Amino acid sequence: MLGVLNLLGIILAAFGLVYILPIGCSLATGDGLWPRFLLAAAITFAAGAALAAATYRHRRELKARDGFLLVTLGWIVLAAAATLPLLLSMPGLTFTRAFFETMSGLTTTGSTVLDGLDSLAPSLNFWRFSLIWLGGLAVIVVAVAVMPLLGVGGLQLSRAEAPGPVKDEKLAPRITETARSLWLVYALLTLCGVLALRVCGMTWFDAVCHAFSAVALGGFSTHDASVGYFHSASVEFVLIILMLIASLNFARHFAALRRLSLKPYRHDPELKAIAVLIAASVVFVAGLLTWHDVYPTFGRSLRYAAFNVISMATTTGWVTVGASGFTTWPAFAPIWMLFLSGITCSTGSAGSGTKMFRTLVLARQAGRELKLLVHPSAMAPVRVGGRPVPERAADAVLAFVFLYFMTVSLLTFAMLLTGMRFGWAFRVIVASINNTAYGLPGQGIWNLHALTALQTWICTAAMLLGRLEIFSVIVLFTRTFWRK
Repeated sequence: MLGVLNLLGIILAAFGLVYILPIGCSLATGDGLWPRFLLAAAITFAAGAALAAATYRHRRELKARDGFLLVTLGWIVLAAAATLPLLLSMPGLTFTRAFFETMSGLTTTGSTVLDGLDSLAPSLNFWRFSLIWLGGLAVIVVAVAVMPLLGVGGLQLSRAEAPGPVKDEKLAPRITETARSLWLVYALLTLCGVLALRVCGMTWFDAVCHAFSAVALGGFSTHDASVGYFHSASVEFVLIILMLIASLNFARHFAALRRLSLKPYRHDPELKAIAVLIAASVVFVAGLLTWHDVYPTFGRSLRYAAFNVISMATTTGWVTVGASGFTTWPAFAPIWMLFLSGITCSTGSAGSGTKMFRTLVLARQAGRELKLLVHPSAMAPVRVGGRPVPERAADAVLAFVFLYFMTVSLLTFAMLLTGMRFGWAFRVIVASINNTAYGLPGQGIWNLHALTALQTWICTAAMLLGRLEIFSVIVLFTRTFWRK
């Protein structure tokens, strides 16, 4: 435990350096908030350094199970530390709402409880986007480099020593080298996004912020009207491309960049399934919108369907539908989009939900059981991408999906106990656990400021559980974990 706290102190102290980003933004824009960010940085660094110094003699090489505690505490402590600039700069903001906002950023959820984003100080807005960008990078590194070592998450389904569809995604023998590789791809994609959005007419500030959010699959925007504020087809097209790329396995991106070839994508079963599912969903929703006369032409319906379906499916959560939200759309469309947010993203991306790989394993497992009903003696291994999935991996998928649905159910019941209507309780919980930006009717497009304090904490817990794939958090509450 003390060894974990030592490393946590080092991480917290290092996090103090991140405040350089909003301090630079404050100085560049002249909003006068840089002293408050500097104070927050000093407090964060001092707290981290003090914790690291107090536990220095307990330093040791951490075991695999220590990783569960470190990852969970890391997200909680960093989110708490990140509230300091908001609390120092926004009188009347409670810690509950500030913690929700920073957890929403670090988990790349993108929901917000803040009003008046258009008039929010630039450095505060930029701090929110810095959190979502850093959170996205951390999620990818944890998913690709750390979770497989702990035996949880998406990529543990095919470990390096076992055959599987993502066997070749072991980028480097050391976590530091893997993290460096992923950082390169992440930074290059962000830079390309910034330049493309600037060409499309965004200001430099909006371009940087929305590129940060797109690459991390977060739903933060600098405007209350979300991406609909820009009324630009070119902006929507660029963001669609960024979201689609970011929803795929970043290990594939690095392999493709290193080889300067598209070959790493050709045999990716997740990519094929995602492409088919999203394309079919966009066309179907566009047809539905045209059939119900929501928009006058199929072309316009296709534009709105493409952006909003892809945004929700990739767990980003941006919208372009205007102040009315999805209230004018057929009820099927927003519910289907919310469903997609739980299954569409690849392992090794900043997306959340059950991920496409688990969905494919479940589908193949169901097909196998149907075959065995007819031919009980048949040899029918579960295969994904033409390769057999180990029984242990298939069992892990079933366990995860069970915990996922039980968590959604229990948290929905918790929201019902607070007095929220079932429909909205269910939607808000599903969106939170899938780390998808979502909002309440009449409260802005994806704004949750109408939540009570208790409802806010329930949604915050859902975001953390979804981001850390449930297992990593729940295991901390078992006696087995704490038994020597």
